[in-house]
Amino acid sequence: MISVQGMTKRYGDARAVGDLTFDVAAGKVTGFLGPNGAGKSTTMRMVVGLDRPTAVTATLNGRRYRDLAAPLHEVGALLDAGAMHPGRTGRSQLRIGARTNGIPLSRVDNVIDQVGLGAAAGRRIKGYSLGMRQRLGFAAALLGDPQVLLFDEPVNGLDLDGVRWIRALMRGFADEGRTVFVSSHLMSEMQLIADRVVIIGGGQLIADADIEQVLRGLDGQRVRVRTPAPDELYRALAEHVAVERTAVQDELEVTGMPAAEVGNLAHATGIPLHHLAEVEQSLEHAYLSLTEDAVDYHGVTPEPVANGATR
Repeated sequence: MISVQGMTKRYGDARAVGDLTFDVAAGKVTGFLGPNGAGKSTTMRMVVGLDRPTAVTATLNGRRYRDLAAPLHEVGALLDAGAMHPGRTGRSQLRIGARTNGIPLSRVDNVIDQVGLGAAAGRRIKGYSLGMRQRLGFAAALLGDPQVLLFDEPVNGLDLDGVRWIRALMRGFADEGRTVFVSSHLMSEMQLIADRVVIIGGGQLIADADIEQVLRGLDGQRVRVRTPAPDELYRALAEHVAVERTAVQDELEVTGMPAAEVGNLAHATGIPLHHLAEVEQSLEHAYLSLTEDAVDYHGVTPEPVANGATR
């Protein structure tokens, strides 16, 4: 388990992370989301002791990273695939990590095979592609067979086969009861793999919830209902929950009441319904709604010209 309690990081007058509190539970894949500059990488670096918090700290299974006697046996992290000596071979890089952490050298070949780098392990890292460096980073994180794993943008540079592999790897680790904490900007991937998401913006917590709760809407389940008697249904619903009219004729949107209860209420009051469905949204849509006020860097969309081109 990872526990972050009141974590703060300042660089001079600039605050990168402010009073951040959340837990990452074992047995789940927890996605860590936020816009560029939100403080995700800084937070993960502080968790594993690469940056020092200005205030408070984080614990891994109840202890600070610096207090772990054999860190690689308990925590594995891939935070920067480029942070490896380019002149070493992939195998020698892993052997150094094994020797300095009391890990049998036989484990090096095991993780090389596990990440699919067998054919490239004897080559120098400077000749690796980004995807190969990512795989080597995974191997380094897995050397000590740790119970806590942190991955920062793990699918960068991976081909489709690699993406499917790391997805299955993370899911398998969580199913074994390990703690898996992963940041990504790929919402479609997070929707497929994450059990829970922590969303930050401007270094502060925006949401910390199970992914199904985020998809339903943090303010409650939303339901769309159409009826030939919208005024009557509006009055009946407004006594119990939040309800508003939509742009669609005779349609209402209800927040905080399941579809079955909306249907039961309509039936009890004799109001006919022509359509009743829970509103489904993608993680991308939910994320954009939650972070729209926390984006620091906005690009400019090209304006269309008369012939359909852009300028």
